Amino acid sequence: MIRVLLADDQSLVRAGFRALLDAQPDIEVAGEAADGAEAVRLVSEVRPDIVLMDIRMPRLDGLAATRAITGDARLDDVKVVMLTTFELDEYVFEAIRSGASGFLVKDTEPDELLRAVRAVVGGDALLSPGVTRRLIAEFAARSKEPVAATGLGGLTEREREVMALVGIGLSNEEIARRLVVSPLTAKTHVSRTMVKLGARDRAQLVVLAYESGLVRPGWLG
Repeated sequence: MIRVLLADDQSLVRAGFRALLDAQPDIEVAGEAADGAEAVRLVSEVRPDIVLMDIRMPRLDGLAATRAITGDARLDDVKVVMLTTFELDEYVFEAIRSGASGFLVKDTEPDELLRAVRAVVGGDALLSPGVTRRLIAEFAARSKEPVAATGLGGLTEREREVMALVGIGLSNEEIARRLVVSPLTAKTHVSRTMVKLGARDRAQLVVLAYESGLVRPGWLG
C-alpha cells in the first residue's frame, strides 16, 4: 500500500486529491497538512511514502518544508513531489535543488496523477526528458561558469559519460542509442551513478552534473 501525505493550504484541493487517491486499491492518504510546518511534523509521525507538497503555503512554504524533510536522514525513504499552478513556476528549479523528486501541475489529469505517485514511489524522478531540458535551460540561465569537474572521482569513465548525457536531458533510451548499448545497460549505469553520488533521483543527478562542472551551460544537445 502506497501511503500519501497531502500538504496544501486549500481544503478543496486536498479533498479532491483524497477522493481520487483513496479510491485506489493500492493507495491511501495517510494525512493532510494545511501548511509546511504541519507537513514536516506529520511526515515524522506517519512516515508516508510520498508527500504531495504545495509550493506556496503559510507559516512554512513548500520549499522550506521539502528541505527539512529531505535533509533528515531518518526520512530518506520519503519522496516529495511539488504541486504548482504553472508548469514553469519560478520555484520549480529551486524545488529540485531542495530535494524534490519532481513536480506536478495541480490541474493534471487524474490518471497522470496516479501514474506519477506510483512512478515516484517506484524510484523514478517525475521529470520527462522535455521538462528536464527546460530545467537545464533554467539552470544554464542562472548559473555562473562552473569550475572543472570535481567530486566525481569515484565514477568510471562510462559513468561520467552517462551522467553527462543525463545532464543534457537524454532519456535512458536516448542514452542507449548514443552509446550503442541496451536500455537496461543505460539504466544500470544511471542507477550506479546515482548511488555513488548519493543522488536521490535523476533530477538531482542533473543538478549535480552542472554543479560539478561535468556539464556546462549551452550543452543542451
